[in-house]
Amino acid sequence: MANDKPNQPQDESRRRFLKYSGTAIGGVVLGGVIGGLVGANLKDKDKEETPAAPQTATDNKDYNQALMFFNQDQFLTAEAAAERLFPKDDLGPGAKELGVAFFIDHQMASAFGTNSRDYMQPPYYKAEATQGYQLVFKRRELIALGLDALNGYSNTKYKKPFVEIAPEEQDAVLTAFESNDIELKDVPASNFFAMFLNLTLEGVYADPLYGGNKNMAGWKMRNFPGNQMSYTEYIEKEEFVKLEPMSLHDHLELG
Repeated sequence: MANDKPNQPQDESRRRFLKYSGTAIGGVVLGGVIGGLVGANLKDKDKEETPAAPQTATDNKDYNQALMFFNQDQFLTAEAAAERLFPKDDLGPGAKELGVAFFIDHQMASAFGTNSRDYMQPPYYKAEATQGYQLVFKRRELIALGLDALNGYSNTKYKKPFVEIAPEEQDAVLTAFESNDIELKDVPASNFFAMFLNLTLEGVYADPLYGGNKNMAGWKMRNFPGNQMSYTEYIEKEEFVKLEPMSLHDHLELG
């Protein structure tokens, strides 16, 4: 019994070492990293839990808003053009605030933008209006070509890039593309305009997972419920039931 007291601090130290080093088992062991963690815990034996780190500004960043395909000029042009097609007003935010240009950029970087599911081999024939997309260009090529052409046309007509001209001048440029008043390389300008318009509306109303419809504001403007898990408790009600919209991300949090 006389030998117990001198060994007690050593035994306690060993138990603490085993306790804290056990948290590293099964993880990635990187040389002195684990040793540093264990040593810090041994030195501070009075602290069993580490307080949460204070929240910083980076915690509120939307990491979905990152460019995947466009260069900076193309992105800014897409942002300005989309805002003219879906402008901010007293009913709600416009395309810029909703992040529509990020949605379009992400779509162009995806399989949709590369037409990976479409037959794109020759021979090529002039398509009927009812046949849908029948162009040689991949969608991402057409959108990039059109955005560059918007700037080229604006520089020629107004001596400024598209993002720097007045809103009414931007409307005139977009109208010229819609009406085929200008020529693009081997493709009608109206094809670009029609696709860009569709992408803009999709970016306003798609699930925020895809980069647009930020904070589900596009849905909220139309009282659209988004991706609800169930409607069983509302489906037989005669009156209109306004629900807070839910995104696909919300289901992860509920799960």
